[in-house]
Amino acid sequence: MRRVIFNQKGGVGKSTITCNLAAISAIDEKKTLVIDLDIQGNSTHYLLGRKVTDPDRTIANFYKESLAVSLFGKSPSGELSGVIHETPFPNLYVIPSHPEMEPLQGRLESRYKIYKLKEALDALQGFDRIYIDTPPVLNFYSRSALIAAKHCLIPFDCDAFSREALYTLLAAVAEIRADHNADLNIEGIIVNQYQGRANLPQQLVNELTDEGLPVLQTKLSPSVKVRESHSGSKPLIHFAPDHKLTEEFLALHEELHSPRQ
Repeated sequence: MRRVIFNQKGGVGKSTITCNLAAISAIDEKKTLVIDLDIQGNSTHYLLGRKVTDPDRTIANFYKESLAVSLFGKSPSGELSGVIHETPFPNLYVIPSHPEMEPLQGRLESRYKIYKLKEALDALQGFDRIYIDTPPVLNFYSRSALIAAKHCLIPFDCDAFSREALYTLLAAVAEIRADHNADLNIEGIIVNQYQGRANLPQQLVNELTDEGLPVLQTKLSPSVKVRESHSGSKPLIHFAPDHKLTEEFLALHEELHSPRQ
């Protein structure tokens, strides 16, 4: 199962949701891979506790190799296995991002390498679940992720700006589905930073649900514990297993993997 966590708006919790769902998946004895396509490297740091400074051991190297056939006249390996890192957590692995991804974008786009990630994931063996963290913009890397994935999760924080951005995002996903990936589906909208006692979040969520959008039942509360877990480089299931927000992530994971009616 391949999931992409995507939103064109920054600060909505993409990396937090990616890493915490992946960590719970690993606890559930599923061999799980996180692919960090955001050059900020938040998922990389969250799971490894450090930035990976050697670009030859990151997703940047995979993309550089995909250009090698045209730059140097040699065939690229097209494999991801050489850039997969074990994390400190059993069953959980990560392909780190790297700042070298940024200058590669133009060349990758001009040589139409948009399907390389999908082809590599089709060939990759041994993982039960794959989560792809994306940059907060619709660029080459986020398009590649949407083409490579089967399911799209959309984090949503409850404000009017996020709502307007959501409609733009839904249109972008529909275009990717129509042009590149007919199998892509929006698995759900994850309401993040939800304050259940405030009127505006309740109103926004109710309106989205009334519009027929796939708002997931489980909502994630705001908590300082998230920042603490980031600093400790431990997803919440390891950092604070009994915390309310951890329980919400567990419920979200269960909702995603329960048989749908």
